[in-house]
Amino acid sequence: MITPQVAKEDDELQEECGVVGIHGDPEASRLSYLALHALQHRGQEGAGIVAVNHKGDLESITGVGLVSEVFTESKLNTLPGDIAIGHVRYSTSGASMLKNVQPFIATCKLGSLAVAHNGNFLNYKQLKRKLEENGSIFITSSDTELVLHLIAKSKAKTFLLRILDACEKLRGAFSMVFVFQDKLVAVRDPFGFRPLVMGRRSNGAVVFASETCALDLIDARYEREVCPGEIVVVDRGDVGESSMFMVSHPEPKQCVFEHGYFSQPNSIVFGRSVYETRRMYGEILATVAPVECDVVIAVPDSGTVAALGYAAKAGVPFQIGLLRSHYAKRTFIEPTQKIRDFAVKAKLSPVRSVLEGKRVVVVDDSIVRGTTSLKIVRMLRDAGAKQVHMRIALPPMIASCYYGVDTPRSQELISSKMSVEKIRKHINCDTLAFLPLDSLKQVYGPVESHSYCYACFTGKYPVTEEEEEEENNAERELTAL
Repeated sequence: MITPQVAKEDDELQEECGVVGIHGDPEASRLSYLALHALQHRGQEGAGIVAVNHKGDLESITGVGLVSEVFTESKLNTLPGDIAIGHVRYSTSGASMLKNVQPFIATCKLGSLAVAHNGNFLNYKQLKRKLEENGSIFITSSDTELVLHLIAKSKAKTFLLRILDACEKLRGAFSMVFVFQDKLVAVRDPFGFRPLVMGRRSNGAVVFASETCALDLIDARYEREVCPGEIVVVDRGDVGESSMFMVSHPEPKQCVFEHGYFSQPNSIVFGRSVYETRRMYGEILATVAPVECDVVIAVPDSGTVAALGYAAKAGVPFQIGLLRSHYAKRTFIEPTQKIRDFAVKAKLSPVRSVLEGKRVVVVDDSIVRGTTSLKIVRMLRDAGAKQVHMRIALPPMIASCYYGVDTPRSQELISSKMSVEKIRKHINCDTLAFLPLDSLKQVYGPVESHSYCYACFTGKYPVTEEEEEEENNAERELTAL
């Protein structure tokens, strides 16, 4: 059995991780630092950079906290060289501690290698158990360490072939960057669950990143996505960059939540503008779930663009009815006298002048357990809203994600155990509507819609259909090591 990642106690989906790789720029580590800052929304628990110094050795700085807290001017000065990779972490696998902060470095007879990974390996437990039976010792609790053990155990003659060999054994979601010797390697799993893009700076330096917003900050021009199943190699030779593909070529199943929630609105993800895609979610939602109202507001930040689309289509003013505090941490020192809905109030503040006496449509990206939505509705009513109509810009989430998103177990998801009407009564709003799955697919059209993963809305997982057979094959391959 595969166990889903367990979400933290707050009622929000959590960003997974972000990766960056830069080759051919004398300030590679500083540019990686800036790119990680642009990807900070994808992980706030830890950050790290590995650079190749002028001797060809790998130098590393990792730390717990935000990018700005981990790196200083003096620390970045210890990371010279024109090749670097970086990582921001939100733990979907493994506890949040320093030893689990990536990139990871390992040394074998071929030399030293570093890796940074966004995603989640479904067959981690099976492969780890077999590796341990063959003598491997794991230091961290992160599934990313598995890749290094597979590379070390491989009998292939070069690092590149060992990376290919290791990736062929992995099942699940992985967008990874590797660095060794004078090479930077970017890998994306055959389903393409997680995004990975390639860009280039004016000096010819090649940049890989989880989102194009990271390219924008460091003046890199977006060139293309790394294709599902592709391994792109960049070195100092005349060829520049080359690529190869893994044997498996299934139909892509890219994560639709990247557009709906995780990615920055100014990014291009899976070849689409995140902003325009979310705006279309809102427009269609206004068409399929209209309601008489005076104002449209958003639950910031991920609900904002969909709310703009809803308001434009409905012909109703969009206003800022909720303000998000960007300084609120996940834990607070509460007063002795308990404050009702304190955790939500610390993050979101209602604007009474926008809400008082109004019929309010509030647009959010999702309802997870329902606890936050209940508190938001209560907060809006307390601020004087005459009516509160919840509109959710994605379909009801009924199943856990196994592909690198930190979601609760299926039985904890409110939509898996309640009808829409029961959820409406539970959170005490006047009306509630989700974007229907068929309407969501309309955004992408009849062809492109087949290239997305909707497992969290349907419970139908693209990778697990042949789970037992693939696990057995993986074990047989490892036995041959």
